[in-house]
Amino acid sequence: MIVFDLKCSGGHVFEAWFGSSVAWEEQRAAGLVACPICGNGEVAKAVMAPNVGVKGNSRTTVPTTAPSGEAPPPEVVKAAMEMIASAQAKMLETSQWVGTAFTDKARAMHLGDEPAAQIHGQATPEQAQELAEEGVPVAPLLVPVVPPERRN
Repeated sequence: MIVFDLKCSGGHVFEAWFGSSVAWEEQRAAGLVACPICGNGEVAKAVMAPNVGVKGNSRTTVPTTAPSGEAPPPEVVKAAMEMIASAQAKMLETSQWVGTAFTDKARAMHLGDEPAAQIHGQATPEQAQELAEEGVPVAPLLVPVVPPERRN
């Protein structure tokens, strides 16, 4: 996984993780990357400062490349997977599963036809692109989300 510092055209800076630089470019081009603060889809790489550890700095550093093209060490992979799993678990606890009705519900909330709520569900890349083009703030998840009855 590679962590990028990103910046939306609204000036918000945030981090996002991608499997590779190619994955970042493909997802950005498809309109699947949006600012988590304002939902703006105009996102680019921000100027990255070195991540230097200082007292009180809680940011975890994860190497973005492995030496000599080797796979990252298992502890790095495990830490990244645990962080992703924790974020997904928190999202699942605080949002409602709407399944394939996701695009309709997200659009209705955006238009004010339904009250705003935290939801998650299923959408094809084409549906996600349509929502992004309409200005509906959605964000793709890094890992697949399954219906509540299929969680382990």
